[in-house]
Amino acid sequence: MVNNIVSLNELINQFARLPGIGKKTAQRLAFSILEQPPERAKQFAEALINAREKIHFCKVCQCLTDLDVCSICSSEQRDKGVICVVEDPKDIMAFERTREFSGVYHVLHGVISPLDNVGPDDLKIKELMARLAGGEVREIIMATNPTVEGEATASYISRLVKPMGIKVTRLAYGVPVGADLQYADEYTLARALEGRNEI
Repeated sequence: MVNNIVSLNELINQFARLPGIGKKTAQRLAFSILEQPPERAKQFAEALINAREKIHFCKVCQCLTDLDVCSICSSEQRDKGVICVVEDPKDIMAFERTREFSGVYHVLHGVISPLDNVGPDDLKIKELMARLAGGEVREIIMATNPTVEGEATASYISRLVKPMGIKVTRLAYGVPVGADLQYADEYTLARALEGRNEI
């Protein structure tokens, strides 16, 4: 507790709820907000509220957007015949930094993990299968993380998709097993895209 100032302690507690933010960092962030001019603190609060109210899932790829259909899915320059399947919206940001991928994406929002009670129905797999039913897709690239759960999810989806006659490939990882894609550099991801293998 900081001098029994209820509103300050509440602000610290809210920051501490964020992933990767400990009590000391939460205190530093709270004091940083208080040191800002009131107008800047208000802008911060408004940006937070606007983001939470306006951002939702793209109705096509399930990524985050403030539009009905995200800018990648609606782009005429993207190859709609190749879908890169990722676990998390942050993975798309990592791929986009490479400037090597010209297809579109699909976000699963997790991986199959029986230990965490996450099954196929908890992911956006039905939405992926609905996209594939249109017949326009030639290839899906399974770009789940190289973990046991990521591999199991890639295998599960591959078994669903192969009977449809759609090519299913897996990234050729230069990424260490157990690492998250969002932390990989652009060069490593670009090479992984180029060297993907059929599964």
